[in-house]
Amino acid sequence: MAGVPLCILFAVALILLHRAAWLAVLSAVPSLFVLVGAVQYAPEAALEQRGVRESVVIVADSAAGTSSDNHRFTLRGKDGSELEEKLEYNGDAWAPKVGDRLDVISDPQGEVPMEEADEVDASGRLDGLIGGTVTWTLMVVLAGWRGHVRRRRGIEYDLPV
Repeated sequence: MAGVPLCILFAVALILLHRAAWLAVLSAVPSLFVLVGAVQYAPEAALEQRGVRESVVIVADSAAGTSSDNHRFTLRGKDGSELEEKLEYNGDAWAPKVGDRLDVISDPQGEVPMEEADEVDASGRLDGLIGGTVTWTLMVVLAGWRGHVRRRRGIEYDLPV
């Protein structure tokens, strides 16, 4: 929750301090990588480290026959027992159907919701988080250097370039 206001504050600070809206626009891309990486890295890392991988079959869909995009799949394991936790899926772009087989990773401690195994990529989230942070840091240094050089040359900040 704090990430979005901080990103907006960063963009406003760039506009006010450097009178350069293009810096604020450029800061939006690395901020997305930082926000997405920060939010999704921890759960995916927990699933990768302590998660249990299991092949399952979808036996029921709570949204079957409705126009709802929110699916809650009831799953059955290889041993024939129904899993306690339900797999949640939002969207219709590619919604699995009853009878489909999936590989899922579930948290034995129950702290992280179950996910499809092929969608868990903690290292990719970490790469995005690090890349966004490094890019943001470089932008701050370059913006500061640009402001320093412009002040030494006596250039006023009356134009938004």
